[in-house]
Amino acid sequence: MTTTAPRFGAAPAAPLVRLLLVATVLLGTVFTVLSGTASAHAALTGSTPEDGAVVATAPKDVTLTFSEQVALSDSSIRVLDPSNKRVDTQKIRNLSSGKTVSYAVDLHAGLPDGTYTVAWQAVSADSHPVSGAFTFSIGAPSKTEATVPAEKAGGGLVGFLYDVARYVSYAGFILLVGGSAFVLGSWPRGASVRPLQRLVVQGWIALTAATLVLLLLRTPYTGSGDLADAFDLGGLRAVLTTKSGTALVSRLLLLGAAALFVAVLFGAYARREAPTNEDEAKEKKDLTFGLAVGGVVVAAGIAATWALSEHASTGIQAGLAMPVDVLHLLAVAIWLGGLTALLVALYRAPSIEAAAVRRFSRTAFISVVVLAATGLYQSWRQVGSWSALGDTSYGQLLLVKVGLVAVLIAIAFFSRRWTARLGEPAAVPAAVSAEAGAAEAGTAAKTEATAEAKSATESETSGSSETGTEAGAEAAAETGAGSGSGAAVLAGAEAAAESGAESASGSETSTGQGTRSGTVTASTTAVGDTQRIAQLARQQAAMATARQKRLRDADTERSGLRRSVLAEAGVAVVLLAVTTVLTSTEPGRTAEQEANRTGASVGAPATAGPIDVTLPFDTGGQKGKGTVQVTLDPGTSGANLMHLYIDGPDGQPLDVPEVKVAFTLTSQKIGPLPIVPERFAAGHWSADGVQIPMPGDWKLQVTVRTSDIDQTTVDKNVKIG
Repeated sequence: MTTTAPRFGAAPAAPLVRLLLVATVLLGTVFTVLSGTASAHAALTGSTPEDGAVVATAPKDVTLTFSEQVALSDSSIRVLDPSNKRVDTQKIRNLSSGKTVSYAVDLHAGLPDGTYTVAWQAVSADSHPVSGAFTFSIGAPSKTEATVPAEKAGGGLVGFLYDVARYVSYAGFILLVGGSAFVLGSWPRGASVRPLQRLVVQGWIALTAATLVLLLLRTPYTGSGDLADAFDLGGLRAVLTTKSGTALVSRLLLLGAAALFVAVLFGAYARREAPTNEDEAKEKKDLTFGLAVGGVVVAAGIAATWALSEHASTGIQAGLAMPVDVLHLLAVAIWLGGLTALLVALYRAPSIEAAAVRRFSRTAFISVVVLAATGLYQSWRQVGSWSALGDTSYGQLLLVKVGLVAVLIAIAFFSRRWTARLGEPAAVPAAVSAEAGAAEAGTAAKTEATAEAKSATESETSGSSETGTEAGAEAAAETGAGSGSGAAVLAGAEAAAESGAESASGSETSTGQGTRSGTVTASTTAVGDTQRIAQLARQQAAMATARQKRLRDADTERSGLRRSVLAEAGVAVVLLAVTTVLTSTEPGRTAEQEANRTGASVGAPATAGPIDVTLPFDTGGQKGKGTVQVTLDPGTSGANLMHLYIDGPDGQPLDVPEVKVAFTLTSQKIGPLPIVPERFAAGHWSADGVQIPMPGDWKLQVTVRTSDIDQTTVDKNVKIG
């Protein structure tokens, strides 16, 4: 009869751990989608001609000034005439000097009057692509058919995949560094625990794979936006010459060293778990020191690949900001990665010592202190002012991150309380204790009985091989189960199988029945008994494992610690997602510089939509009173359709000889931009292709003339997004 051993190995809490992993992926995806296009990290702080300017004669070139260093190609700045044809020479000139970052492109001579569009795209010093467009006019504004990409650089499918890869790379770094630090610094015995080994190795695989994906996606991410360009070898060669490409290649080389570190940690180090003499103890101490030094060097090097190519490498105090950023990343990895390792140990490992949990608790506290100090400095450096903290997307995300860290620390407080109680003996429920005692008593009785059966079997000379074999197997299995060791069970089972086989062979020889057919029969019986013994041993091992887990779960302190650590890990998943979005968001300091240039609010952009304004007027003459209704569709920067409806006091259309409109952006000294609508019908005027250069609070002026001498101008401020 064939029986199957019950599966007790998977802990009931395993679904919670799997749910946490699924939540990690889903939250990363959701926050990546919500982040949208990676925001600009280098801002366009000025241009010549200015955005929306109307110049009398055609300029010789167009100059752009940025807030930080950018990388440009000859096609990065395009100047388009009203018919959408390029009018620049496609040769970029670098005019930068000192702290001023400026680039220019020459224009063809003899440009006619009209509105020209300047479209630009670059890669900022912190590796993120930036793009934009603005218009200027020669002589007077005109209609334009120039088109610019609707999708900003770094957006679309490529941008989404790039942000997902960045999230995975951060998560892999945290698991690799934090898991290794947990084993070396808090729980050396964990080096031989298979779930912890898998955790660290999976972190290495995730970081390596994500780095390769980021390297391939750099070309379409900073350029065309076409996913197929990821396999463009020419583009890949160009990427390798950039700062970001060099950082990614350096990370791959360091991951090769990290692979060697992991192999030694879970190989030679794990085998030296319990030194038996002074020489072995000294060898393990030296190996631990070497792994610690090597691990710190490799981890700091990997963290530096972010610090040298992203936010910390640009802006004020970059020389100080980069090492501070390395410390910040290491503190995050040791805290959150160690927290994940502790969660795995509590749920998946057979047991973990209270001393190991206390050591990690102290390490986590130090990491939080370092994290707070470095984070405070980085926040001041990136935000710059109290207003930017509340008015910019970066500042708002930073506040969310601070709130999540506060929640995490609050949960960690309860975890420390559970940790402090781990040393106290836990009260084991009576049912569990009775079950364990009965199991041990039963084991002793069965062992004694099987021993007697074995003695009786040895006195027989024939026909007893099967009985002796089964008795030996049961004795070995029960003894192993009583001790709670599956390995002992299997070892005893194999020994019993061999003993039974030898006994059967000896019996055949001593009775003179050693014929060939008898030998075949004995061998077949021995093989069948071996399978039966192994099956019984697996059952007993599984039952012993389940019994040990029930005893472990009866510890209320450990159960409470597992729940609080699981809650910490859940908050950490959200925190990592917010951090990923934060690193792809324009810093508050830069956002304010851009806002000062455009005159727009640094907060959320105005909701786009048609503008509908009604203004009363009175020219003072006969039939000089009425209202003018102005609609602007779509009511955003760029081309718009404008309608004017003029009604008399009786609400009927009022036919007037002339209507004029002008837009002025006072904060940027743009305008007035005159608009001359055409008469469509009595009381109805319209103008197509009304160009609004940029978002902002515009002053709308409408001049109505009701006779040769009677006219008036009314105005109102309107927000155009």
